Amino acid sequence: MKKVYLMVMLVLGFTISSCSSEQSLQEYYISSAENPNFMSFDLPSSLLDLEKANLSESEKEAASSLKKLNILAFQKKPENEEDYLVQKNAIKSILKSDDFSELMKMNTPFGKATIQLKGDDDTIDELVLYGDNDEKGLVLVRILGDDMNPASLMQLVKAVEKSDFEGKGLEQLGDLIKG
Repeated sequence: MKKVYLMVMLVLGFTISSCSSEQSLQEYYISSAENPNFMSFDLPSSLLDLEKANLSESEKEAASSLKKLNILAFQKKPENEEDYLVQKNAIKSILKSDDFSELMKMNTPFGKATIQLKGDDDTIDELVLYGDNDEKGLVLVRILGDDMNPASLMQLVKAVEKSDFEGKGLEQLGDLIKG
């Protein structure tokens, strides 16, 4: 009986120790959706009206790999400044993990931004746009797809530009960015 107990404890110990204690970006999205300081949007790719756009074959291929967009925005106010700093640091910590590779850093009129990707050299599972402005807040956008090709990213951008998507339903996000 002691041997069985010892074996169960060893297996349980290995299982617990092999689990990562770091929060994933997906887990962060789920937990932040409950935070009243965040605005959360989940947009299916069908909302972009890419089917109706006049796309080339390469643009169609790039668009077909897109599944959905998750948008999380935090509007900074004097009463939530401490929470803003906590959330900003949490996101940056997640994006510094080995799961993500930084593609680009930008300084824009709206604030600092980064583009990161999750996947390997041939296929992207997730593209992440993150931006923050210490006066306005932060925005985190996850672009999820099925084996998105890094070489097709510009084709995807062109496809979205050709779509009839006018940003309906995202007025609050626009207001946050504009200040």
